[in-house]
Amino acid sequence: MSSGEGGDLRVRVATSLKAVPAAAWNACAWSDAPERSPAGHDRENPFICHEFLRALEESGCVGGRSGWSPAYLLVEDEAGALLAATPSYLKSHSQGEYVFDHGWADAYERAGGRYYPKIQVAAPFTPATGPRLLVAAGGRAKEARAGLIAGLEALRDQTEASSVHVTFAQEPEIASLREAGYLERHDLQFHWQNEGFSAYDDFLATLASRKRKALKRERREALSNGITVEVLSGADLTEAVWDDFHSFYEDTGARKWGRPYLNRAFFSAVGTAMGERIVLMMAKREGRYIAGAINFRGANTLYGRNWGCVEDHPFLHFELCYHRAIDYAIAHGLVRVEAGAQGEHKLARGYRPVVTRSLHQLADPGLQRAVAHFLTRERQQIAQAQEALAAESPFRKAGDAP
Repeated sequence: MSSGEGGDLRVRVATSLKAVPAAAWNACAWSDAPERSPAGHDRENPFICHEFLRALEESGCVGGRSGWSPAYLLVEDEAGALLAATPSYLKSHSQGEYVFDHGWADAYERAGGRYYPKIQVAAPFTPATGPRLLVAAGGRAKEARAGLIAGLEALRDQTEASSVHVTFAQEPEIASLREAGYLERHDLQFHWQNEGFSAYDDFLATLASRKRKALKRERREALSNGITVEVLSGADLTEAVWDDFHSFYEDTGARKWGRPYLNRAFFSAVGTAMGERIVLMMAKREGRYIAGAINFRGANTLYGRNWGCVEDHPFLHFELCYHRAIDYAIAHGLVRVEAGAQGEHKLARGYRPVVTRSLHQLADPGLQRAVAHFLTRERQQIAQAQEALAAESPFRKAGDAP
């Protein structure tokens, strides 16, 4: 399906990544364009690479009856070379996005509108900031980005979608989308920042004395029942390991939100495709695994994703998901740990409140105005919450003894 043309660039839609060469897609996803600052976001975000998105497709987590129908926008030059792309989907619901618009949908449908389908530009089931308008480096980057934005509007019109949502976006696409009339939405996550630490104790030294003691005690108690922790990656990720981890994920997911988003086939597919970028923290007791946390590694960031267990032990969740992630980041010289959505309990463990951004365009002018008013107030509330949370951080205040 063609979504429009601009100049000598062609914008089209692919309904599967099978039709897109991995090298061409990843050249856009992991572009070395100068406008992507090395000091800013991760240049190799694992969740928008061809291998991760293809694993979601192959396992059936997206496509079929999942409510996530792939509609990848591709911008190509006159020779057919890929210059830009979007991980975009037609959605028939608002699940698995972590930026909640159920209230918008309910209000619009009560007023007689039809909110679904909508277009979602995102890494499915993944609340991690990263590129969304994937543009390869080169002299036509600005033109290609404009082609993607125009293509999203054309796709919205062709599919009669109510809206376009670009979630967990980063610069420079945020500025480009704002200029195109998109509304900006803020939320908070908690990220840990590596300040050049050479060991976990160096990080602890930046905390207030009472907080240091609490975390040391917490880590001791997490392993007090004869529990050990293994860090698995690459060839360590056997099918037996995935069987265990999936059982943890299913148990916890079913208790938290009813139906987990990722199936067993996904873990095998992603482990085969990009196992060296996976860091699995697995807790073992009496010879068997009892809990695990999965992380994905970019060029400078460790991304915490899913956790699960079949035995409850005090503080084990914190140990696997937060403390071990910090250990790993320090040992491997990573700049930060992004530990997923929500969770003010991360604050006490040295994770700082960070604003995340999403962009939204709604076709109905009345709905666009109403959402714009709502987002103005919400951004103010997020800024106030970030300030209040930062004031409660566990770090030493100026003048405190080290």
